[in-house]
Amino acid sequence: MKIALMDSGIGLLAAAAAVRRLRPDAELVLSSDPDGMPWGPRTPADLTGRALDVARAAAAHRPDALIVACNTASVHSLPTLRAELEPGIPVIGTVPAIKPAAAGGGRVAIWATPATTGSPYQRGLIGEFAAGARVTEVPCPGLADAVEAADDDAVAATVAAAAALTPADVTDVVLGCTHYELVDTVIRAALAARTQGAELVFHGSAEAVAVQALRRIGARPEPGLPVTGGLTVLRSGRLGTLPAAAFGYAEGRLLAGRDATVG
Repeated sequence: MKIALMDSGIGLLAAAAAVRRLRPDAELVLSSDPDGMPWGPRTPADLTGRALDVARAAAAHRPDALIVACNTASVHSLPTLRAELEPGIPVIGTVPAIKPAAAGGGRVAIWATPATTGSPYQRGLIGEFAAGARVTEVPCPGLADAVEAADDDAVAATVAAAAALTPADVTDVVLGCTHYELVDTVIRAALAARTQGAELVFHGSAEAVAVQALRRIGARPEPGLPVTGGLTVLRSGRLGTLPAAAFGYAEGRLLAGRDATVG
């Protein structure tokens, strides 16, 4: 099987690593847009145009499914991507895990980009899945950029700023940007200090979208299989290699394998 993933940058690493863990035999196509990133500040129409180009580059490799491993692109571009590629290629979007986070009845914090925080899209999800729950939206300016650059100091500073905005009595934390899952250990440490060591439940999307992609193509997780799947890297439509920043994260190192080099 072959599964493609797309994002503006390395935010797709978390979902790609989840697919690799669940199906070590899967061929992976990672399609990003270094020429056009970041996507967040772009208008919805401009972002959709960039996302279409990245999706088309991935589709040229004839994947069995395409994961849109970007919350922003899923918000603005998913209907357009599905209209172009489905039913030939199932397209799986990424939605913040607000529903499972609110299901336990605790106090929920949603960490997201400033563009997503307070947006009609996110407010709609809160209204639909967390009605009656105590929810705090936490904007994280600069965090995705810091993760993209693998800048440890900037990550620490932006995480600390977001942690300071997170209520000390929070019980569940939604990581509402795919980049954030790459630094979840930093986020956990900062919030542990904030909440005086209270046990928090973190909700990402990487494994959920990986499982959904397998389900859409009629496959099931088989993590015990040998690692035989290759890796194709597309950068703004050009064949390339994993960027050096990817190797700052365990997910990037997991994906490297013998077929990937530092670019």
